[in-house]
Parts: sequence; C-alpha cells; structure tokens
Amino acid sequence: MVAGSHAKHRLAWAAACCLATLQWQAQAAAPRHVFVVGDSTASEYGPERAPRQGWGMQLQSFLDPKAWQVRNHAQSGRSSRSFIEEGWLVPVAKALSRGDVLLIQFGHNDEKVEDSTRYDEPARAFPQWLMRYVELARSKGATPILITPLARRKFERGSKTDQLLDTHGLYAQAVRDLAARERVGLVDLTASSMDWLRALGDEPSKTYFMHVPEQNLADDTHLQERGAVMSACLVVQGWKRIDPALAPQVVRDTDCGAPGTALVDRQAQRHPSRVVHERDISVTQPGPHGGAGTTIAFPFFADAPELGFSFRKRVLGKGAGIGLHQHHKDEIYYVVSGSGIYELDGTSQRVQAGDAMLTRPGSTHAIRQDGDEDLVLLIAYANRGP
Repeated sequence: MVAGSHAKHRLAWAAACCLATLQWQAQAAAPRHVFVVGDSTASEYGPERAPRQGWGMQLQSFLDPKAWQVRNHAQSGRSSRSFIEEGWLVPVAKALSRGDVLLIQFGHNDEKVEDSTRYDEPARAFPQWLMRYVELARSKGATPILITPLARRKFERGSKTDQLLDTHGLYAQAVRDLAARERVGLVDLTASSMDWLRALGDEPSKTYFMHVPEQNLADDTHLQERGAVMSACLVVQGWKRIDPALAPQVVRDTDCGAPGTALVDRQAQRHPSRVVHERDISVTQPGPHGGAGTTIAFPFFADAPELGFSFRKRVLGKGAGIGLHQHHKDEIYYVVSGSGIYELDGTSQRVQAGDAMLTRPGSTHAIRQDGDEDLVLLIAYANRGP
C-alpha cells in the first residue's frame, strides 16, 4: 500500500510539473502587449473621422503580431492629469502585466493654460503626473517608455528659409529631464518629428497633417494616414534604440525621417539633386550597336558629374533593335511597354511589359521590337571606371 501510494504521488507530481511546464510554455509563446496612453495625436478614430488617424493606429503594422499586440488607450483631448482623473488609466492598470510595455505620450493638452481641467505647469505638475504612469508600469513588472509630444507643423517664413517653430519647449524638456532622472527609456518624438518636418518642408508636409480642403480643414496638429505611419515609424525607431532586442520583432523598415543635419548636408552638396523631364532630353538615333531602324533615346542625367551609374529610356519603333554586342559590365533592361525578341548567348525569347533582363559580363545580347506597339525599355548599368 505504501509503495502504491508513493507511485500515485510520483505520478501526480509528474503530471503537475508537466502541466506547469505547458502553462509556462504557453505564456512564453503568447504575444506581449504594448499599451499606448496619450492624447489625440496617438488615439484611435472611426471611419466617420477619416482621414484623421493617430500614430497608435499604425503601430501594429510595424510589430510582429506573434510577438506584440498593441492596446491603444490614448484619448483625444486628454492631458496627463485629465487622463487619470477621468478614469482612462483604470483599464490599463487592470490589464498591464509583467513583460508588457507602456508607451506614454502627453503634452499637447497639458500646455493649455486656459483650461484648468487639463493644464499642468511644466516644472513640477507635468512630470509629477507622468511619474504616476511610470510607477504603475514598474509596479506591474512592465517597462515604461516616455515619449515627448509630436511636433506641430508650424512654420514661420524667413528671409531665406522657412523656420519650424518648437511649440512644445519646456514640456518636451520636462519629459527628457524626467526620463534621465528616473532612468526611464525615452523616445524623443519632438526632436525626431521636428527634424522630419524641417527636411520635408512647409508645403509638402501639409499632406501628412489634416490639411483637407474638401473638409475645409487646415489642422497642423492632427495627422492623416501617411503622417500617422511616419510618426509610428519614428516611435518604433526610437524604441529600437532603447531596446535593440526589439529589432527581430519589427516587420517593417524603420529607416524613416531625417537627421537634424539634413538641411546642412543638402546645402553642402557638391552636386545638387534635381528633376529632369524626358521631353527636354529626347534624342532620335539609329539602333545602337548596329541595330536596325530608328530609336528614341532619353539619356537621363547623362551630364550629372560623378554619377556611378547610367540610366536610360529607349523607345524602339517598328522593326528597330539594339544590335548584338558582348558585355563588359552588368546591365539591366526592363520592358515598360510593348514586346520584343531578346537574344542572349545563342538563345532567343519573347519579352513583354513587366519583364526584366540582366546581362552579366562575358555574355552577348541583342533585342528587337516585335508586334504593333513600340518597345519601350528602361536601361541601367554601372559607369566604367577610369
């Protein structure tokens, strides 16, 4: 009886351990949650508010859903104080768990001195309210990340260039100071979004914000979809700097925005960037390399100094072609429209719009137009060295 009792005990203990292991594995495999608390620049909007979006609506598109699930609790019109006093933090506190991340972005409404229900002076009150969120996250075993407020699109016309004004000033600095003092991760969205807006410029940046003529809107605070995507990208970019281990769980490119040196770099360019129009550069020529018929060449940027590659458009009319020649460099043909016969190393095949052909050094090739429509090619190759 004693031996049988011990055997049953061992079986029960083994079963309990197995169950605990399975539960731990399930918990380990489950996605973690990233909670967003903040104001209208981050919050959710229904289709009735289109095209307005907050950056929190686009955050999930950057994160692997198997690793992270976004819970966006940001609320339009709230300051760090009113968000708590109105009870919006309660569901966050109930759901926040160990291993989660809490993204905290306030400031826009804390600045509203005319509204006593939202205003927080920046030296003491604002960081004290922000600290409530930090303490909550830490008490739950979650990671708090402070985010300075998204820049407003407010340019002032200057004598030479338009100047972007810093409308958050002391509030953004209060977030930076609190993060440094309390050793909290910081995403400086004020700085990164200001750099982005400066590089983009006054007029082009309007399409990222709620400048919607058909709705009679010219709103320099709130975002359209492309602005929400860019802002979310800047947030994830900053988050990755805080936690490099996040990178494998990011499913979109975060090489976005522009550094603070972008305008200086532009002014220091030896050879400026530019736009050309094919109507200004077309040249009618016989088929290259002894090809038949007449072609029209568009030698884009042929006069650009120190360009490491050539880019051409060539239109082959009826019966025209590029004659057979051997290659000393890599070259790509891309068929924009029409169809043709491509001859490569003793073989031939029909090519048409959407086909791309790569010819490597040592190969011989030729191409000729076929059918009723002109054959239009884009051609790219590296320029030969000295």
